This record gives sequence, structure tokens and C-alpha cells, in this order.
Amino acid sequence: QVPLVESGGGLVQPGGSLRLSCTGSGRTFITSAIAWFRQAPGKEREFVAAISQGGTVRDYADSVKGRFAISRDNAETTVTLRMNRLEPEDTAVYYCAARTRVVSGMAPRSGYEYWGPGTQVTVSS
Repeated sequence: QVPLVESGGGLVQPGGSLRLSCTGSGRTFITSAIAWFRQAPGKEREFVAAISQGGTVRDYADSVKGRFAISRDNAETTVTLRMNRLEPEDTAVYYCAARTRVVSGMAPRSGYEYWGPGTQVTVSS
């Protein structure tokens, strides 16, 4: 088990910024790849960003590349998603997820086993 909890969501105006945090626990979190996904009303869940175990490899969806940044602090068992230049299309529930079956250097877009409950991000004026 990899318990995960997201925080940092809220309401922001277009062009603004938010920082989401995903907090886990235990050695399994540290050895897992961690990713962020999002799901907007009426749409399927989609990949946003992923980071490898050691934090050296990152991957981003094209829609957020250059605006979002993912990082991790294994000492604090936390993964952060910094979101800049937010757009109304970024409105969604954001979920963090952990994939334990990875090799070093992987930041995959699928195959995640454990999920947090999600945090709402609303971009609106």
C-alpha cells in the first residue's frame, strides 16, 4: 500500500499559479514513480506529469509543457506540481498516483496502482 494525499487545490484566476502537493509515507513511496493526472467534468482522466524514483527524469503532457513543473523531495516523501499561467481548460480534479513496478529512470504515463482522493483546481475569473 502507498497511501497518498493531495493538497493545494483551489480557485485561481486565469494566468495565475497554484502549487499542488502529494504526500506519501514509507519506503515504497520513495521507490515509486509518482505522477499527476486530472479529470475534468464529462471528460476522461488524463495524464499531466510524472517523475522517476530519484527525480532525475520528468515527463509532461503537451498541454502543460512549459507551464507546469513536477519535483520531489524523498526526505519529505512529497511530490510537488507547480502550475503557472493557468487556463480555464486546466480546471479539473487533480490526482497523484504511485507506480511501484518501475525501474530506475522511468517516469511512465500509465500503470499506476495507488491513487489519492484528489484535489479540485478551478481556473475562473
